[in-house]
Amino acid sequence: MSELDGINRHLEELRKRLLRIVLVIGIITVFILTFHAEPIQVGQITLYYPTPEPLHNIAAQITTHMKTSLVPEDVQLIQTAPGQAFFAQIYIAALVGIVVGMPVIIRELVGFIKPALKENEIHVSRSISIPALGLFFVGCIFSYNFVIPYILEFLYKYGESAGLVTFLNIMDFVTFVLQFLLAFGFSFQLPLVMYAISVSGMVDSDFWRKNIRYAIVVIVIFGAVITPDGSGVTMWFIAIPMIVLYVTGMIVIERKERKKLNT
Repeated sequence: MSELDGINRHLEELRKRLLRIVLVIGIITVFILTFHAEPIQVGQITLYYPTPEPLHNIAAQITTHMKTSLVPEDVQLIQTAPGQAFFAQIYIAALVGIVVGMPVIIRELVGFIKPALKENEIHVSRSISIPALGLFFVGCIFSYNFVIPYILEFLYKYGESAGLVTFLNIMDFVTFVLQFLLAFGFSFQLPLVMYAISVSGMVDSDFWRKNIRYAIVVIVIFGAVITPDGSGVTMWFIAIPMIVLYVTGMIVIERKERKKLNT
């Protein structure tokens, strides 16, 4: 009975923590869908303040920016059914909610698993929280600026070479972009995951070098799975950065281990 009570307590705590996460993401999502970011010039700096404007909300502004920055010049972004633009904005607002609410998400997840961690594992989980958030942002920014535009350009060059007018559905476009943003945001956590596993004592520093071949195979498969075409080219936009991250994590772990042995 006591074991059942313990399970119930854990489930209740998980429910409360998940509810907090959903609540934070939900509040941010509603804010993004309700307010418009109005620019104001303060000296040489452009600042923004929110004004209530549901039709021209922040999600719509982000959609416009994505269209300008990411959609190839000769591709027309369209909606083919009522409500597609609205649901696309919901997706964008939810992503912003996840990104902005990431500190709360990390805090709640670490807080839930904390009782099952050893003292050194708790220290590791605390020390990597801020770097994890930073790497998530870096992954999203890298994907938005250096990966998605080139992938879209590459894929739609085929239509241009055939003399076709290419139309891109707004839902397909937003889903595509969000898929890559999240994939890169989470894949950039790879060095931290490797570091946390090593510092917690689960594996030694030699483990990562011994298994680098298997890691590359897994990374390439991952890149092939989440890329939308079967050309075998776009998957390398994801696989190569992840391989670099793996090697970087491996080198950092080995240097830290040598430094520890020399002190």
